[in-house]
Amino acid sequence: MDAIGFDAHNHSACIATGVAQAEAYCAERKLQFTPVRRRVLEILLKEHRAMGAYDLLPILAAEGLGSQPPVAYRALDFLLQNGFCHKIERLNAFIACVHPDRKHAPAFLICRNCDSVAEAHTDLAGSPLAEAASAAGFTIERTVVEAEGICPSCAEEPA
Repeated sequence: MDAIGFDAHNHSACIATGVAQAEAYCAERKLQFTPVRRRVLEILLKEHRAMGAYDLLPILAAEGLGSQPPVAYRALDFLLQNGFCHKIERLNAFIACVHPDRKHAPAFLICRNCDSVAEAHTDLAGSPLAEAASAAGFTIERTVVEAEGICPSCAEEPA
């Protein structure tokens, strides 16, 4: 399992790559990658933490992109449906997908102290869950795996 999110990296490159992938995907499928959708993706990529619509609204409003909840919800819904973000059920919030160009089964590592989230990649093939589903004649279409704990930054803080 490979976790992405708690390590230091080049945020500018992360944002540029994520936006470029979204632009290419939308152009190929003739989807509208509106300024609001783009900005919401940029914010999620920059923050590397789960954010809800009401976290996004003040930023969008300050930039003249809308101040009503449906603006943020529509953008998040588009990003979610097209694989550019994931919903963190425990937090009722969203995080940018670190590999939108790959089909994968993510697992989320959520810091209970600062709410930062790392996306880890798992493989369902051969897992106990896959075996149980197969034995029951069940086809898994989607999984949500969320683990709560302490991130490296918070673990280093003095108590």
